Amino acid sequence: MKVDVLVAEIGSTTTVVNAFHRLGEKTPLFLGQGQAPTSVLQGDVCVGLQGAVDDLCRRQGWDDIRYDAMLATSSAAGGLRMTVHGLVYDMTVRAAREAALGAGANLHQVTAGILQEEDLEDLQDVNPNLILIAGGTDYGERRTALENAKLIRGLNLNVPVIYAGNIQNQTRVQKIFEDAPAELYVVENVYPRLDDLNIEPARRVIHDVFEKHIIHAPGMERVRTMVNGTIIPTPGAVMECARLLYEQVGDLVVLDVGGATTDIHSVTEGSEEIASIQLSPEPMAKRTVEGDLGVFVNARSMAKQIGMYNLEKEIGQDPAPIFEHYKAIPDTPEQFKLTEALAWHAASDALERHCGRFRHTYGSTGRQTFAEGKDLTNVKYLVATGGALTRLPGRKAIMERLCHINDGGKLLFPKAQNLKLLEDKNYYMASLGVLSRYNKEAAVALLKQDMEVE
Repeated sequence: MKVDVLVAEIGSTTTVVNAFHRLGEKTPLFLGQGQAPTSVLQGDVCVGLQGAVDDLCRRQGWDDIRYDAMLATSSAAGGLRMTVHGLVYDMTVRAAREAALGAGANLHQVTAGILQEEDLEDLQDVNPNLILIAGGTDYGERRTALENAKLIRGLNLNVPVIYAGNIQNQTRVQKIFEDAPAELYVVENVYPRLDDLNIEPARRVIHDVFEKHIIHAPGMERVRTMVNGTIIPTPGAVMECARLLYEQVGDLVVLDVGGATTDIHSVTEGSEEIASIQLSPEPMAKRTVEGDLGVFVNARSMAKQIGMYNLEKEIGQDPAPIFEHYKAIPDTPEQFKLTEALAWHAASDALERHCGRFRHTYGSTGRQTFAEGKDLTNVKYLVATGGALTRLPGRKAIMERLCHINDGGKLLFPKAQNLKLLEDKNYYMASLGVLSRYNKEAAVALLKQDMEVE
């Protein structure tokens, strides 16, 4: 069988391959999906990739498969491990952090100010795939970013570094890293002026650096024997797709409840009314990841947070015996009930953390109201992706409950009656995100088919 494109999602435990055809036509086709265990720990990710391709062929009844291009997203081996170092936490550090998260990174260290000895030790222990140095507005403070550049260079790490700080430091930073083991990438300042986030240039370069260096990660060295197209981090691909969907339907929030983490992606500029009282700027496209909210890896710790008694009331039975045989993919009515309860708590908690809220201060002139965090008041769509919110029998009820998280009126979130629900029925938002780099028109058409939107 000859197809146009295969898109592989190389996860930490499972590799999925999606087949797309007739991408040059008005109505492109999604042909099917195959999956297999990820084999990065076996020393060759291609074993799992080939297994997923073989599974696709078996499901479709094909003898073999040929393709023009194979693209990929990856979160295997910890995904894109990054560290971020800036000057002031609420300014340059936060801007750099938003750039990294928006690109799909997993942040393992975030520091403000000049790095201390223990910070450098932690940095070495993290063993990141990529380091981002920021600090200082353009033509502002210079010393912190330069000192951090010298300290990081002194570690002699074979790790790519992105500099996205004060423009006046660019030449000096280039000299500091001119004989470094790994490359230096210099981009525009992520915080060029007060209250001005400029994260897109850094986000794009993070994707480019990831693609260039991921093939050197353990187990990934042979990935280019099969993948001949773009490779980006899986969460970054979901963000790409969220931005693509925003162009079609407007302001939205994408929820992805996973086994270990819960990701929220929002694409909205917010309202002018809220912007006038906002304490600090927020990116238009924002991602948050909650590492303590997951329905499998973190299931038991979540149950403790909720309270076993409360959880028992929700599902109508004692959860303890269910946990004895609990699986990543539930296969009994009891496991489904428990997973749905955990998915609701993971999604609602993550969405509340992602969402901004009103803040009141009191002074000599009386009470003043400010807005803090991401303004979601203009959001029109809640989009479900990920295994839990696209495969559980009770997924629609979970999404409908999420529309009501602001019934108390304390969050920067729309009223329930103003929200519509969309579902990633084929569970391929990440694939379409990377496919948009190859053929944007086809990705848009497939996205509309998947979401059933005009």
